[in-house]
Amino acid sequence: MESRLPEGYEEEVIYTSSDIARFIENISREILSRHRNSKRILLLGVRTRGIYIAERIKKRFSSPPDILIGTIDITFYRDDLSHRHHWPEVKESKIPVTDVTGEEVIIVDDVIFTGRTARAALDVVFDYGRPSRVELAVLVDRGHRELPIQPDYTGVVIETKREDAVLVELEEVDGRDRVVIWRKK
Repeated sequence: MESRLPEGYEEEVIYTSSDIARFIENISREILSRHRNSKRILLLGVRTRGIYIAERIKKRFSSPPDILIGTIDITFYRDDLSHRHHWPEVKESKIPVTDVTGEEVIIVDDVIFTGRTARAALDVVFDYGRPSRVELAVLVDRGHRELPIQPDYTGVVIETKREDAVLVELEEVDGRDRVVIWRKK
């Protein structure tokens, strides 16, 4: 696997595959506990790693509620497109219903930082209707919010410096499961 580590940074592995499995198990258990009487939940993974976390959460459910999986691409909903040095690759959102009105939706992402990705994901969801409830599940909460958005389900909360980078690597995308922090040397 080719390293993506920028020059001038050092990498620290803070969580391994077994930790990630435990975090997903805990999130799944909490979702099931809160949604015991729900008929259906839409798990909408934020592209890219949120999709695989949503799929792993779904695998933990063996009984109702019915779980539908979808994907959210926030590219056109970002508030920083004019500040980016390159145009991001756009993929389509795939919501498993044509109208989310009245649905219970859980947006799933790998890391929450400023809250801007979650805000953009909310905009995507509301373009498909008015859900009865929207919640947010994240594997890692690293703090430093710029918007008043907090996850409902969190695998782990870590302390970071604003200039740190927190990366979740997943087997499906990266060939291994781990959480790393990149820190300036």
